[in-house]
Amino acid sequence: MSGVFLESAKNIRDFSDILHEVQEYISGKYAILISHDSEKQKEQMKSYITKYLMDYSLAVEDMNLDELVETLYSEMAEYSFLTKYLFRSDIEEININAWNDIKVTYSNGEILPIKETFNSPRHAIDVIRRLLHKSGMILDQSQPIVVGHLSERIRITVLGQGVIDPAIGVAVSIRIVNPKKLVKEDFIRQNTASEEMLDFLSLAHRYGESLCITGATSSGKTTLMSWILSTLPDNKRLYTIENGTREFNLVKKNEKGEVINNVIHTVTRHSDDPKQNITMVKLLETGLTVNPDYICVAEMKSEEAFFAQESARTGHGVTTTIHASSCIATYYRMVTLCKQRYDMDERTLYNLVTEAFPIVAFSKKLEDNSRHIMEITECEIKEDGSREIRTLYKFNVTDNALVDGKLKIIGKYEKINDISSSLEKRLLENGMPSSLLKGFKRGDTHE
Repeated sequence: MSGVFLESAKNIRDFSDILHEVQEYISGKYAILISHDSEKQKEQMKSYITKYLMDYSLAVEDMNLDELVETLYSEMAEYSFLTKYLFRSDIEEININAWNDIKVTYSNGEILPIKETFNSPRHAIDVIRRLLHKSGMILDQSQPIVVGHLSERIRITVLGQGVIDPAIGVAVSIRIVNPKKLVKEDFIRQNTASEEMLDFLSLAHRYGESLCITGATSSGKTTLMSWILSTLPDNKRLYTIENGTREFNLVKKNEKGEVINNVIHTVTRHSDDPKQNITMVKLLETGLTVNPDYICVAEMKSEEAFFAQESARTGHGVTTTIHASSCIATYYRMVTLCKQRYDMDERTLYNLVTEAFPIVAFSKKLEDNSRHIMEITECEIKEDGSREIRTLYKFNVTDNALVDGKLKIIGKYEKINDISSSLEKRLLENGMPSSLLKGFKRGDTHE
């Protein structure tokens, strides 16, 4: 078909010229199709594009008819060449540093440039505005920094003219939540943690201990937390809180499509009217009234940290993530965030957050792009009220080697300390079988 089409086409032109001409034709006669995204209307629009190209014998060198129609449709009604990257399952992030500099982060940790670029800074702005339109966000001179979403698993952060060089067009970070639901064996195969470490985190939370997963951006915090939450019993009620975009999908269904677990997913809502804002604090306050067994605060960035620790200290199992550089630094970061709500004495706040979150796991993306749980700690509260941070598990780097020209970091997981007698007592009181508890009193080393 492509050969026949190119041979019959009398008017071979640049893609940009044909795009402009077809856009004018479609917008003038079939504009309603561009604003709707049903499959039927997509096919209608593609058929009109096809007919126009054939009627006027329009073609682009090195593109067959189907490719040209798909590319024109994507430019006009979708998101240009970004469309084919946005919905792949092996991509975690698309970073647009400039209109002609685009890098993709793959699930295996590789960061590679793509061959496509926008045609100009203006083209980049137009496509990104189309992305933001899906969530009702507007990018202009009055709002040069915008955070929006394309779907429940795609978050977009945009820097526009006013905060970046106009010649750049836009700088964008598009975070794509991997739709694959990882199981314990996946983490073990990827050497993210030892089996015992994963069992400890999931069972400690299952039996009442609140925990915080800490680390930098893209260190695997959310993926790990999602798995931990997926291991909770189906008859326990889970209430999740996320900021703006929903990344979790923890609802379980049987083969008949019936929901078999007990989950409420919530997200914040931003409004130009402050009275209409629904913040993480508001969702936390509401969550305490819907009888949850477990509460998940997807990420603590502000004053919600104070209410999260309050929830944890009132008997709810709370999971959360935070940006910090180590397990110990996590508590000081929590104190800083809590002070945004109440300017309390730092020692008092430190005592509160260490009581609230006795278990902390530090996740890190290393130089070879591998992700590891570098450390798991327990904060033990002594009888005199003093605190001792005990390292339970640790990933020790033993060597850095070049394998096939690529850096490989070599290390092993080690159990450093057993859990404290006070944590053992709490877990036993909360129903953990003694046979499981004994497993955390032994110390195996995992390569």
